[in-house]
Parts: sequence; structure tokens; C-alpha cells
Amino acid sequence: MKIFPAIDIKDKKCVRLVKGDFDNKTEYDMSPVEQASKYKDHGFKNLHIVDLDGALKGETVNLDIIKEIVSKFDLKIEIGGGIRNFESIQKYIDVGVEKVILGSAAIKDKNFLKEACEKFSNKIALGLDAKNGYLSVSGWKENSNKLTLDYLEEVNDFGASRLIYTDINRDGTKHSPNFLETEKVADKSNCPVIISGGVSSIEDIKKAKSLKNIEGIIVGKAIYDGDIKLEELVKEIDA
Repeated sequence: MKIFPAIDIKDKKCVRLVKGDFDNKTEYDMSPVEQASKYKDHGFKNLHIVDLDGALKGETVNLDIIKEIVSKFDLKIEIGGGIRNFESIQKYIDVGVEKVILGSAAIKDKNFLKEACEKFSNKIALGLDAKNGYLSVSGWKENSNKLTLDYLEEVNDFGASRLIYTDINRDGTKHSPNFLETEKVADKSNCPVIISGGVSSIEDIKKAKSLKNIEGIIVGKAIYDGDIKLEELVKEIDA
């Protein structure tokens, strides 16, 4: 199983939000590039990055930081946050990211997702961020009124190469992921699923490994707060 340490970027800094609330955030001293270097030094191969500025503005705000991380470290990066058009996708692919995550734009316009999957084969990851079963959009500030599983059924054959499922109520809380809902999503999804939101311990990683159609798991706040040591976490990566 792949493990994705997380870097959320806001105002050029690493931050963590609780349940996606921009008013409930923690800033960390280490820069995104320094944090990526730390992950690389510990032996991680994958990285999950969210451009929170981009999520709010709907554009590639921190492209320069992503480019620097890609160029300096041999890491497979998935990037999300404010990617609303083909031009933004192309910019990220041009700097060398492995997967571009489409969330709000894909939920608001299914055709955009379909065309993106066709145009950028094997490069598109679908980000489904849910609260109480319903998908949220626009930096988690809006409820789409669409049930996660209903939407997934509609787009399941479009060709996304990865699905990232986040339970917003768990994100940043360290109360463990919503494994029950994640299993439902993974059972329905035609592509492998990444678990996101609430990881609190190595036990959460071990449980994720036992689930079907799970490609990996994202770990964020538990790393920054020291609840999970990188030395322990890296041992859980499947060879």
C-alpha cells in the first residue's frame, strides 16, 4: 500500500486545517520544500499536496513551489486545489506531477471530468470530499447536494485513474478515517481508492491495508503533531 504524507500550502507555509475550516488552522515552521525534503530523506516515494490558496481562488497559486519540489526530489506527487480547467492541468503535468486531482470542477461539471480523463490519460485523480454523505465543493465551503455514491455511479466509467475519498468531519481531527464509508466507495469505484481524513495512528494504516481496492492512505496532522513517527510510518509501505 502507498503512503502519502501530506503537505497543505497556504500563504507559502505548511498548514493543517480542522474539518476544512480556514479559521481553524495550524501553521508550521517548516516550508513546503523543507517538509518534502524531510519525507524524501525518510524514504517516502509518494506525496499528497493541496494548494489551499488555489482551492479558494480557483487557480494554480503555488505552482512555483510544486515545481521546486518536483525538480528537487524524486517523488510521485498528486496535487489538488483549485484546478478548474485544462490549462491548469497541463501546467502541473508540465512540471512533472504524477496525478492531478479534480474535485469541485468535476463535481460541478461531469463533462469536464470526462474530457480531462480522455485528454490526460492516466493522469487524473478524482477527489471526492464528503460531509454526512454529501459532496462538498469550493474549498469545502459549499454543499453540492449530491450524494457521494450517486455521483460516483454517474462518473465511474469516465476513466479516472485514482479516487481520493475524504470524510470532512474526520479531516484534521485524528479520530481515525471513516472506514465504513470508504469501504462503500471502494466497493463501487472502478479505480483504486486513497483513504483521506482523520488518520491518527499506525493502527489506522494497518486497518487500511486489510480493505479491498485501497491503493493507499494520506497522513497529515498526525505527522506534524508527532502522533505518528516517520520512522514507523515508512515501514508500512508495501514493497
